[in-house]
Amino acid sequence: MDVKEGARKARSVLKRRRRPKYFERRGEPAGTPPGTLIPPKVPRAEKVRITVIDYTPDNYTEFEAASVEDCAKYKDTESVTWINIDGVEDIDILIKVGEYFGVHPLALEDIQDVEQRPKLEEYENSYLIVVKLMEFDDVMHSEQISILLGRKYVITVQEREGDCFEPIRDRLRKKSGRIRDRGPDYLAYAILDVLTDEIYPILERFGDMLEHMEMEIVRNPEPKVMQALLQAKRDMLLLRRSIWPNKAILTKLRSEGAMLVHQDTKRYLRDCSDHTAQVIDMAETYRDMSSGLQDLYMSSISNRMNEVMKVLTIIATIFIPLSFIVGLYGMNFNPNAGDWNMPEINWEFGYLFAWGIMITMVVLLLFYFKRKRWL
Repeated sequence: MDVKEGARKARSVLKRRRRPKYFERRGEPAGTPPGTLIPPKVPRAEKVRITVIDYTPDNYTEFEAASVEDCAKYKDTESVTWINIDGVEDIDILIKVGEYFGVHPLALEDIQDVEQRPKLEEYENSYLIVVKLMEFDDVMHSEQISILLGRKYVITVQEREGDCFEPIRDRLRKKSGRIRDRGPDYLAYAILDVLTDEIYPILERFGDMLEHMEMEIVRNPEPKVMQALLQAKRDMLLLRRSIWPNKAILTKLRSEGAMLVHQDTKRYLRDCSDHTAQVIDMAETYRDMSSGLQDLYMSSISNRMNEVMKVLTIIATIFIPLSFIVGLYGMNFNPNAGDWNMPEINWEFGYLFAWGIMITMVVLLLFYFKRKRWL
């Protein structure tokens, strides 16, 4: 990426992609019982998509389910089942998920409310893990991913279709690594791990953008750059708020009280926790860099103003003695009244003499300014 392209990226950072209306935070009436699912104000045009992956070390099945009933038979099997639901607007599907898989109504409410803070909720036979999928398209934005971890199943619910889980599906199809030999807790770990790894490319792009912003500030500090820096600080704040709670989630999953997570999986969760801490440190570093670039911008503007004021001051200083000379000879004294009443007015070389004095003063002042390194 060259400098011009980086500058263009920096300037285009003000373009914010809005969340679709059907993802707006639901506003249930006061007094609504907890666990109540509220229909969206604007129904989604696309149909909610349900995909199922069922696997053992020796067998693998993948298909798109027409309804939740097609998934219910996998609840009590010995195989591991991963059910992915794209869309949270169809409350009938969420209610059926709760009925067939014994999901608590409060968990369903948290799944539908896509503005949840990342967290881990423990229920009798399952865990609800709410995390954020971070995306950066000129502006930082997030998508809520809800993960229901049961004894033999994992259910993921996403706001919209499209995710970063294809590498996990590919590993399951090809039986790559140890994922097919482990239980649903390892699958949940793999999902959390890929969500964490997805943040590294975002941070790299963000670092490149800050670097080009710095070059733009040094070369030509404009108000647009300042606006982009403010947007960058807000993006890093959103990123930090979205990933900071993941540390607590991973700590709970690694604790001795996490009965649905095997001891061997907890070792991998420790590695994921280290990656999360590293991502948080990088986010805080870039946020500090954004603040530093703001200070650099203000310094550049101040230096630019000082340069302008210096030039204007030098010009004014040069013209002060010239104005004095012109004003002096512009006084209405009568040279015929006496020998000291401006005798050079009638002098043959008086005009040239005045010009000579003014030019000499300008040259001497410029020489003095140059010697003082003011020019």
